Amino acid sequence: MRRRPVRLGMAEHDTAQGAAAFESLVSLLDYPMFIVTTRAGDQQAGCLVGFSSQTSINPPRFLVGLSRRNRTFAVAAEATHLAVHVLPREELPVARLFGGETGDDTDKFAQCTWHAGPEGLPILDAAESWFVGRITHRFDVGDHVGHLLEPVAGSAPDELRELISFSDVRDVDPGHDA
Repeated sequence: MRRRPVRLGMAEHDTAQGAAAFESLVSLLDYPMFIVTTRAGDQQAGCLVGFSSQTSINPPRFLVGLSRRNRTFAVAAEATHLAVHVLPREELPVARLFGGETGDDTDKFAQCTWHAGPEGLPILDAAESWFVGRITHRFDVGDHVGHLLEPVAGSAPDELRELISFSDVRDVDPGHDA
């Protein structure tokens, strides 16, 4: 379906049109989804994350957006590191667990297999690839807080299988509001 272009301008009504065009565009994109885990003291947490991206090649940096309403955000606020996991499509039940349940009510780690990794972070055994990053900066990015990561450890295969993307979890009711 072809959409008519929306011209962005400075007027207030153009701002609403710009927001509508933006929402239409991003609803068409099929972003990769990640599971982020963390630990602070004796608390561990994890959630499904769609707002993330590599931000720099040299030095290597990765940005993760965590919702302020998420238990993982609360634990991450006291943490020094995050683990970012890439899951193959056949591990969709794990993504649904971390996206559809809240750590306020459910011990997600009791329902999957994992092991302690670098910095004591929980590393999901279902992950085809993962890395641990030191949190270098936190900053407001709207209803989420950006966590800029400096990779310090990880594991990656030579090739990735088909990964879980937004279209695979679009129907998951989040464990909390955004």
